[in-house]
Amino acid sequence: MYFPVRCFSCGAVIGHLYEKYAEKIKSGANPAKVLDELEVERYCCRRMFLSHVDAMEKIIRYKRY
Repeated sequence: MYFPVRCFSCGAVIGHLYEKYAEKIKSGANPAKVLDELEVERYCCRRMFLSHVDAMEKIIRYKRY
């Protein structure tokens, strides 16, 4: 689904970093180094990035109008 605006555990605002993270990962960068560059330091916030599955493109195919 959509990437959350805030971390579920600590409440830190992280939603604005996801697009930068996704671009760098698609180009083949190491996820740990990308998160270090974006200054995401808490384990709970890092979990939000590493465990996110972007399923919107798969779900939108089955939407009926």
